[in-house]
Amino acid sequence: MLTVLVDYDSGNLHSAEKAFQRMAREVSAGDILVTSRPEDVARADRIVLPGDGAFPACRAALGHYGGLFEAIEEAVLTRARPFLGICVGMQMLATWGREYRDTPGFGWIGGEVVRITPADPALKVPHMGWNDLVIDHPHPVLDGISTGDHAYFVHSYHFRVTNPAQRLAHCDYGGDITAIVGQGNVIGTQFHPEKSQTAGLRLIANFLQWKP
Repeated sequence: MLTVLVDYDSGNLHSAEKAFQRMAREVSAGDILVTSRPEDVARADRIVLPGDGAFPACRAALGHYGGLFEAIEEAVLTRARPFLGICVGMQMLATWGREYRDTPGFGWIGGEVVRITPADPALKVPHMGWNDLVIDHPHPVLDGISTGDHAYFVHSYHFRVTNPAQRLAHCDYGGDITAIVGQGNVIGTQFHPEKSQTAGLRLIANFLQWKP
């Protein structure tokens, strides 16, 4: 069993790699590989796409690695490999990103990524720190995770989904903020599970054992 963490120079993967390695050992989920090679993605059993920074920059960076996005798309859409997007890696699942300029996303989950506009002007953007999850729909990757569990967020834009059934969880930050999206073999978290302690590690372990 091989889980690939895609490295496309859009974030520090050290903490994510360590968290996935730890949980892979605990649940006997095989090997964790950080790579930017399309051939490694093609042989992966599971794919994780992190992302830190601005939506347009991450989308462009992914396209700079020849054949990398195509390998991800073929593995996920054609061969139904389980996929987890983290932070901007989750946002890029959307139809459009509206950060700085309109940028096409993958279009795997309908919706757009827009700037957070809290109803309370005292709430600062970016939304940074711990927040309580509110579970909207059950999902195998959320097994053992409940409303009220904490997750760690760092972001200024959020995913406004077209179909509410694809928003699996949210949090409140002067209004609803999408925390987790999912459809078929694809799931994404706005928060960083590798930095979210108990709930985050549980989600990683669940993903490593998930069979959509």
